Amino acid sequence: MKRSELHFSIELDDQNIPDKIHWLATDNNPEEKVYETKGIAVSIWDHASKNTLKLDLWTKEMEVDEMKKFSIETLVGMGETLRGATGDEYMANEIAELAKKLRKHHEKELGIAQ
Repeated sequence: MKRSELHFSIELDDQNIPDKIHWLATDNNPEEKVYETKGIAVSIWDHASKNTLKLDLWTKEMEVDEMKKFSIETLVGMGETLRGATGDEYMANEIAELAKKLRKHHEKELGIAQ
């Protein structure tokens, strides 16, 4: 049986705020290279309680605009995952429309021409 692992390492400051976040995925990473990131968002389905457990962390260096873009792109990915996994076009399209609205709003905030 093939096994793939995903590891996160979080360095905290003296107030327990993430200072650095590193991650490693063993699949297709023969050298086991460790990458640094400014933010992670992990959702885990707890089948026993039928609830989603969430872990959202970001470093002090992650800018607000980056966080907004990260959130929008995560939403887009959720819609694509939902479409592929369930075939529910309605929900996937609604998520895509929401992401478009949020992207336009974010671009307007940044002063990007539309």
